[in-house]
Amino acid sequence: MSDPSVQHQQARPAVPVLHEQRVDEVLGAAPERGRGRYRPHRVGMVWRSKVFRAGAVIVVLALCWLVILALVREQTGPEGFLVGLGLAVLPVPLLMAAFRWLDRVEPGPWRNLIFSFAWGACAAALVAIIANSFATRWIATATADPASADTLGATVIAPVVEESAKAAAVLLIFLFRRREFSGVVDGVVVAGFTATGFAFTENILYLGNAFGEDQQLGSTGFASVTAGTFFVRIVMSPFAHPLFTVLTGLGFGFAAVSARRHRVRRIALPLLGLLLAMGLHALWNGSSAFGPYGFYAVYGIVMVPAFGLVTWLAIWSRQRELRTLAAELPAYAAAGWLTPAEPTALSSMRARGMARDLARHWQPDRARGRAAARAVAEYESFATSLAGLRRRARHGAVGPDFGARERELLHHLWQRREFAAPALTHAAHLTGRPGAHHGHHGRHGRHGQHGHPRPTPHGSAYGYGYGYGHTPEYGGPSGRHTPGYGGPPGYTPGYGGPPEHAPGHGPAAHPPPPPYGSSAPPSHHRPPT
Repeated sequence: MSDPSVQHQQARPAVPVLHEQRVDEVLGAAPERGRGRYRPHRVGMVWRSKVFRAGAVIVVLALCWLVILALVREQTGPEGFLVGLGLAVLPVPLLMAAFRWLDRVEPGPWRNLIFSFAWGACAAALVAIIANSFATRWIATATADPASADTLGATVIAPVVEESAKAAAVLLIFLFRRREFSGVVDGVVVAGFTATGFAFTENILYLGNAFGEDQQLGSTGFASVTAGTFFVRIVMSPFAHPLFTVLTGLGFGFAAVSARRHRVRRIALPLLGLLLAMGLHALWNGSSAFGPYGFYAVYGIVMVPAFGLVTWLAIWSRQRELRTLAAELPAYAAAGWLTPAEPTALSSMRARGMARDLARHWQPDRARGRAAARAVAEYESFATSLAGLRRRARHGAVGPDFGARERELLHHLWQRREFAAPALTHAAHLTGRPGAHHGHHGRHGRHGQHGHPRPTPHGSAYGYGYGYGHTPEYGGPSGRHTPGYGGPPGYTPGYGGPPEHAPGHGPAAHPPPPPYGSSAPPSHHRPPT
């Protein structure tokens, strides 16, 4: 009797050709789920431990936050601090939700976003408070003019110090989390979370000081300083700091997709983004020097158009990621890694969400449904990373580890295809995406006469082998019984591919597509299922 795990490995197709060079003839034996990152194991010094480094970062940021709390409470008092904290937190969920929505195509790990927010709220804010105060006092002492020192500090010193401190978080993730920083959207999201954290701490200080001033003057209601500060900083311009730092993030994002041979461009673009952030920040801080209506003029003529332009560029980059999926993944579909309908389904946010819902509802209980939906979501994320990796490879923006990274992503896709492939294919049919007809059988297929989906038992016309009580093991090769997911012992899901002796199937019957730039037409054969 043959080993199902061996059949599972042998059924894997060949890796597509890129630039007329075959990256790998056949993907090798898949490692265990927890060891699929292909990273060298470091031993020896304590500071090389991930736990130690993470703990050190948390301790440093926590100490920065404690120092900030002491400084802010000293300036605002306990009541002012609480009022400032309550009002400053209001725009934070909205801004974080907006940036997270932008990152839905290829969601970055939460640890990077939490680090970015904490860096902005703790480290960058502390550096800004100390450096700005020291510089302003030094200028006032040197010039004997406190009024001009405050103006100069706000328009020159503060933009340089604050934007540099916030850019440090983007730089750290760009250098040490390079795999998770792959394009313009990643730069925008990381910069946006960093600036949101910085604005949160700064708003606590400003609103707390305004409340303390109202306490001294006895002002209340809409005529109070607190109300005016809240309207300007929270209602009118909650996007100000994110807009400044996003310019830096755009520079790092464009550097991430630039060819590795363009070293000058990869250094100049982040610096250019940082300079633009400083310039726009200085213009915003110095708007009051243009007269009584200078603030409103800068707000309407510069800030609003800049915000609209950056928003359009971010959304365009997001749509470009979806177009990259439709352009790059057919090579893997033709080689047998994906079904013909998956590339177009993955390039539609509606189809992706529908696939997660289908995978959830096809399971007999909530626990299995959540696990299936999570598998599909991870599959979508890995597929997006694979498409982006292949696109950057064609533009020379990847390193020598391209082959290992491609094999790693294909390994993760293969682990989750039992859940994701049927759900995505069915979602492509339901949404009418182009390419869904490649796997269509019959007039109605898997739909009813009115177009409604109906559950399909294992051994369906598509051969995916899913259905109630017969889902394969999550994260493992097909053909193995998993008590948590149902399925009788010895049951082999149908998606693992037909037997090798069946004529007309297997990778040899479906060669990979021609290399990019070739004039040969793409293959329209259905991959092995």
